[in-house]
Amino acid sequence: MSSIILATLNARYSHASLGLRYLLANMGALQAQTELVEFVINSNPAEIVEVLLDRQPRIIGLSVSIWNVEETTRVVALLKQVAPEVTVVLGGPEVSHEYDRQTIVQLADYLIPGPADLAFGQLCQRILGGDRPAQKVISPEPVALDRISLPYRLYSEEDIAHRLVYVEASRGCPFKCEFCLSSLDKSVQTFDPDLFLAEMRILHQRGVRKFKFVDRTFNLNIKSSLRILEFFLERLDDQLFLHFEVVPDHLPAKLRVTIARFPPGSLQFEIGIQTFNPEVQALINRKQDDDKTEENVRWLREHSHAHIHADLIIGLPGEDVASFARGFNRLVAMGPHEIQVGILKRLRGTSLDRHSDRFGIRYSPDAPYTILCSDLIDFNTLQGLTRFARYWEMVANTGRFSHTLPLLLGSDPFARFLRFADWLYATTRQTHRIALERLFDLIQQWLTEEGGMDAVTTLAALVRDYQASGARGRPKCMAAAPRWQA
Repeated sequence: MSSIILATLNARYSHASLGLRYLLANMGALQAQTELVEFVINSNPAEIVEVLLDRQPRIIGLSVSIWNVEETTRVVALLKQVAPEVTVVLGGPEVSHEYDRQTIVQLADYLIPGPADLAFGQLCQRILGGDRPAQKVISPEPVALDRISLPYRLYSEEDIAHRLVYVEASRGCPFKCEFCLSSLDKSVQTFDPDLFLAEMRILHQRGVRKFKFVDRTFNLNIKSSLRILEFFLERLDDQLFLHFEVVPDHLPAKLRVTIARFPPGSLQFEIGIQTFNPEVQALINRKQDDDKTEENVRWLREHSHAHIHADLIIGLPGEDVASFARGFNRLVAMGPHEIQVGILKRLRGTSLDRHSDRFGIRYSPDAPYTILCSDLIDFNTLQGLTRFARYWEMVANTGRFSHTLPLLLGSDPFARFLRFADWLYATTRQTHRIALERLFDLIQQWLTEEGGMDAVTTLAALVRDYQASGARGRPKCMAAAPRWQA
């Protein structure tokens, strides 16, 4: 039994909530009475409530994000029906802004919008001490990072063995890109580097080899970046994997030299480019040197072993399909290993909505608040582009079609892959659960019947990719070519 439960619904089991572990680490004298319980969003809400109440808590703290708000709302509604005496406290990015009319906030007892590292424990102290605040919204004061206890020792052996370990050397972002919640940050704060690296040393000694940094701008402070990279170079082995989100146009020579020392498979850089259109960048307050960005991506591709994951967004204010297509083709030519094609979402609290009237932008009223249409991109076109993004993830980003993808893309990658995506949906009416063998057959059919490729070249590429995939079946398109059977 626990007096206090910290809980959330993660997108999948492999994710571990760093935010909840911060709260647990800063519970003070109440830590022994507090338990962290994590679920996944496809869990049955009634079963979640059953698990929570089985611990007989007095307080339940729930972390709410754009991805779990609908499921968490159902959980809170059930909790207040069957156990109204249990105090429900909400926090997290989805309920930190524009919360006045949110159903989940209306159902809950308290809300802590913004960083709650210390505020949650303080609220629990008051509630358990019989001093319940009269106001529902408890707005925390800004807290210096040196007052916060680090959470890394709260990763369990189960977490280390089976889940992603998230870490952060800094918080905040200096940029003001209007589509991003980090644009609301007042400044960038850095954790004490000695304390932070001491915790990383302990994690490494416990067996952690995959570190996912959640810093929004890892390479902003080059001195700090170099120290962290050197720390891991000293502990380099064939299992080490580091993920960083980096500023695309900031890669000075000292950093390049150090990056080049990492072997294949050890570094991944998430590079948020979002758009190559200077007018769109100006509209959304995004400062980016596109030529420098391209130079840096090409350098990383040609002179380092880092895995490059680059992001573009469809539907930004002022960007039509032709503009996005030019940016997409430019990025493809740079050769990143992955391109994440995101569909614009209007996150609560951001200033993105100020462009809605001018560009006729309409968003879904339900999470994740994806753009539906605008004066520049109509609804049907956006539906097709959404499928484009899904199929791109399925075909290009999985890495299963490295030999076949150049045949799909040709000299105009965006236009050609869009044609393929439109055909694939018209043929299957599916965007999920397409069996791998069937996907190979469908690609073969499109390339030879629609894409102008000869059967021999197409089949040779597909066979090489299928053999590399390790799949045990055999696509129909390969049955007629015995010497190429996988």
